[in-house]
Amino acid sequence: MLITACPGQGSQAPGFLSQWITEVDGFQHQLTKLSAICGLDLVSLGTTADEAQIKDTAIAQPLIVAASIAAYRTLFQAVEVEGVLGHSVGEFAAAAIAGVITDEVALELVTIRGQAMAKAAAEQSTSMAAILGGDFDEVVAAVNDLGLEVANFNGAGQLVAAGAKNQIAALIDAPPAKTRVIELKVAGAFHTQYMESARSELAQAVEGIAVSDPITRLWSNVDGQICTSGKQFVDSLVNQISAPVRWDLCMKNLPTEDFDFVELPPAGALTGLVKRAVPSANPIALKTPIDFEKVTK
Repeated sequence: MLITACPGQGSQAPGFLSQWITEVDGFQHQLTKLSAICGLDLVSLGTTADEAQIKDTAIAQPLIVAASIAAYRTLFQAVEVEGVLGHSVGEFAAAAIAGVITDEVALELVTIRGQAMAKAAAEQSTSMAAILGGDFDEVVAAVNDLGLEVANFNGAGQLVAAGAKNQIAALIDAPPAKTRVIELKVAGAFHTQYMESARSELAQAVEGIAVSDPITRLWSNVDGQICTSGKQFVDSLVNQISAPVRWDLCMKNLPTEDFDFVELPPAGALTGLVKRAVPSANPIALKTPIDFEKVTK
């Protein structure tokens, strides 16, 4: 059994698509096609752009989604895939892979999402921080006591808090017992109330788009359950902008029998979490094209 996973924002790094473009037939064609949809030069952004450019939310989100879609379309056509899931913005790539929306619609929507979230982030000084370790209940209570929100329940001993920048600073200065707190290099407090204006903008954008039910198993960040309704999944893509990502529940509901968990580029973060939390999974991170040989063995 093989399940693919689509990573979220923060997984990208300068030049991360260079090898994919030069070594995988059709990869550059896929990026060029998707570039026309989002109005960005994804080939240049994935090869020569610096860290500051690709960290920009309005650029990072379509770039990451396009990378996952391009890898899937060029590598997996002769591979039997029995499920797909994404983390945060990665759910747009997952929706396209599962046939809920087309690749083109996924890029249209994620471009609007990225721009709207960047705009919302610029309105107030907010940030996010990963909290590693500690007692789950104590960590959540500490986050709430500071007036912060848990934006990502990532599982494997990791939560992400989000909110006002001064509150994040307070969390870093006085971390919960037995934890390590690391401020993330993001533009603002994603998946919180601060993103409500972006949620409203995306809600308008999805009106009237063509939606189909998934052609494969598709897990949702809302509750970790398999979603069988395309419309319900698209609605969740909208609402997730200002609601927490339940990656912990996604991992909890992955198969209990042995399976390959293949993370599409830019890969690494999700396989790391799954390796620690899902004993039945064989995590494979497609960091470079040669990693695909592990899939086909």
